[in-house]
Amino acid sequence: MDLLFRILGAAVFGVSGWALASYVADFDSVPGLQFPLTISLIGLGALIGFLGAAPLTVRFFQWLMHQARRVPAHDLVSGLLGLFMGLLVSVLLAVPLSLLPGLLGKLAPFVVTVVLGILGIAVMVTRQADLFEAFRSLVHVPGSKDGRGHVAHIVVDTSTIIDGRIADISHTGFLQGTLVIPRFVLNELQRIADSADSLRRNRGRRGLEVLNKLQKDSIIPIEITEGDGDDHGEVDGRLVKLAKKMRALIITNDYNLNRVAEIQGITVLNINELAKALRSVVMPGEEMSIRIIQEGKEQGQGIGYLDDGTMVVVEGGKRYINSQVDVVVTRVLQTVAGRMIFGQPRSSN
Repeated sequence: MDLLFRILGAAVFGVSGWALASYVADFDSVPGLQFPLTISLIGLGALIGFLGAAPLTVRFFQWLMHQARRVPAHDLVSGLLGLFMGLLVSVLLAVPLSLLPGLLGKLAPFVVTVVLGILGIAVMVTRQADLFEAFRSLVHVPGSKDGRGHVAHIVVDTSTIIDGRIADISHTGFLQGTLVIPRFVLNELQRIADSADSLRRNRGRRGLEVLNKLQKDSIIPIEITEGDGDDHGEVDGRLVKLAKKMRALIITNDYNLNRVAEIQGITVLNINELAKALRSVVMPGEEMSIRIIQEGKEQGQGIGYLDDGTMVVVEGGKRYINSQVDVVVTRVLQTVAGRMIFGQPRSSN
């Protein structure tokens, strides 16, 4: 492809050199100038075309595609729509502007086209949220809806990504709408991953891995947004501000963010509350199979855990440490820290 465009460029610029020679050469006043001047300009044009065609075409196109991949999809669509609207208005103004006298009539249509094109892009990109919201209110847009009838956007906070359960939840199909990940959340994840503290560094790297898994495996759309335009505020405050601006929900497992968002009228999806609601209901007298992994606080007790993290205290289970044992539930205790299940081995019942 590179060589093909170089050959085409050499041919086009070579012909341009020949055309230029026919205009600049005064063949009658300077005898013998026609042939060397024509050959020189054709050769120079072919050389320029051969050397410059690839950077002006193939490499420029590759650079343009690379930049387009870095721009968020909604910004790209907004920019193209704004450019189209600006050019459409400039076409309507081109005819009357071309009737202006002299050089002004030639330059004015071009200048107005450039100015309106740039202005259309700027307006659409900076006001895209408001304009799209107005469009949704006028036109039925299919998709997942929130309680107000809009396509649901769910803003994801840093703690949710680090927690990791969001990847499994999004894959189940229970979340409906679009997961919105602000750029400042990505920056915070990067800072945590680069921390000198090993624990924070591992948490940050886990968050980046979860985010990568989300982008690859999630069955709902993932949108990276530039955020609220405030580069100096606290992350939680910027999340709330962005959610209010987009009329979006927030998904988190941060208690403080949960309370602040609810006070400001934002719907919050709390992963910890979801996990509590999904815990299996266990009644006294039921049987379960549990692996005893450690000794309990009281004499002879053994401790095991269910898949959802619920602690099971087995009376007389110390002798079954590192073994799977069938347990009969004797009572269930709800504490501030969570739920505890007490039982005893079925063989001793």
